[in-house]
Amino acid sequence: MDGETTRVEAFSDGVFAIAITLLVLDLKVPRELHEGQTLADALVKQWPAYMAFVTSFLTILIMWINHHRMFTLVDRCDHRVLFYNGFLLLGVTVVPFPTSLVSEYLHEEGQRTAALVYNGTFFAIAIAFNLLWRSMAIGNRLIRRDADPAAVQRIFESYRYGPLCYGLAFIAGLFNVTLSLLIDLGLAIFFALPGKSDKTS
Repeated sequence: MDGETTRVEAFSDGVFAIAITLLVLDLKVPRELHEGQTLADALVKQWPAYMAFVTSFLTILIMWINHHRMFTLVDRCDHRVLFYNGFLLLGVTVVPFPTSLVSEYLHEEGQRTAALVYNGTFFAIAIAFNLLWRSMAIGNRLIRRDADPAAVQRIFESYRYGPLCYGLAFIAGLFNVTLSLLIDLGLAIFFALPGKSDKTS
């Protein structure tokens, strides 16, 4: 990578690192135990926070991995790339907030709203990923000459389903919040799987 793309990726890495670190703030140490309640009981009661943390942690981790994969296939950037990358990072920095909502309201009144905000955030991030990738890859505009065409095509194919699947998770959240979170977790695993043509990780 040249200096331009190195600076973009380094700055983005910092944003991803801060966002993923902030997630742990939602894991609280039980300070007061009710009569007859053990510490183990109090910890188990906080399982919604653990579920939200793991799902968001894995999702941000996979976003970082895919961001890295994209930038190993390009050798320069321009104003459009910087703008769309900034839009993507905006979404990444927001993730800790809906994660807090889900951990606080899962199985409580308001859980549906929390799930909609959570999935809506990931839907917007999926759109941002598509805009960023397409701004670099359509017509091989910024793609390296020695980049593997199969790897480029694989990203096009996988990103095509992101908005659709997160839209499905959003709709599922209207009826079953836990199911919508499981869809999010499944999507994180799906996007983590390297394709046969992926030689960049």
